[in-house]
Amino acid sequence: MNVTRVPVETATRGPGGETNAYLLGREEALLVDPAARTDDLDTAVADATVTDIAVTHHHPDHVGAVAEYADETGATVWARVGRTDAFTGATGVSPDRTFREGTVLDTDTGPVRVLDTAGHAPEHVTFAWDGGAAVGDLVVAAGSVVVGAPDGDMRAYLTALRRLHARDYATLYPGHGPVVEEPRETLARLVSHRLDREDAVRAAVANGARTLEEVLDAAYDKDLTGVEDLARATVVCHLQKLAVEGDLTWDGERAVPA
Repeated sequence: MNVTRVPVETATRGPGGETNAYLLGREEALLVDPAARTDDLDTAVADATVTDIAVTHHHPDHVGAVAEYADETGATVWARVGRTDAFTGATGVSPDRTFREGTVLDTDTGPVRVLDTAGHAPEHVTFAWDGGAAVGDLVVAAGSVVVGAPDGDMRAYLTALRRLHARDYATLYPGHGPVVEEPRETLARLVSHRLDREDAVRAAVANGARTLEEVLDAAYDKDLTGVEDLARATVVCHLQKLAVEGDLTWDGERAVPA
C-alpha cells in the first residue's frame, strides 16, 4: 500500500497538537481523516487522485476539512452505516455511501478493508490492508488513548485492541503521533495500561471510595493538572465496565463493591 502521512495542526489534545491525515493509494486514493486544510495536505492531495474520503470517527480534530476536500476533489464521501446523521452534523457533508465491518474500498495500490474498532468513539473504525492499518485514535506509539464518558466504552476498546493484536499487522498508522513500528508490543502495552488502571479503580472502591471524586483521587497517583477532566471521564468508563462485569455497582453517583 502506498501510504502518505500528513500531520495537520489542529485544536487537539493529542500528541504534538497534530492529527495525522493519510492518503492510501495514489492514482485512486482514499483520503482518511482530513482534519484541517493546510498547505502540506493541499500538496499531498494535489499529487494524488483522491477518489474516496472517509474518517475513522467523528471527533472534531479528525473531520475539519472533509467538506472542503470533498468539494475540491469530487471524491465519494463515506460514513459508518447507522451513523450518517452524526457524520453530517460533524462534517457538514451528507455521505454518498456507507460502510460497515468488512466493506472494501479500492485504491490503485490495494484494497482497504473496514474493521469495527469502537471504544474511543462508538462509530470508530480502522482502515486495514495487507500489512498495515490506519487506526485513528485506537493506538498511539507512546502514552495512552482517552476512552472517556459519555461516548467511550472501555469493554469495546479493549476488544478492539485485542482484535488488532491478533491480526498482527506489521505497521500501524495512528491518528496522532508517529507511526507504530512495533504493533504487538504497543497493543499489549495499551491493554496492560488499561487493566492496571482498572485494578486501581476496583481497589479504590474496595477500600471505601464511593463518589467519582473519591475514586479518581484514589486511582491516580500522579498530578492531573491539565488532564483531570479526561481522567475523570476515563474513571467513569472503568466504573461502567466493572459494573457490567459484576465487580461492583455504579449508579452514576456512587460505587459499591459487589
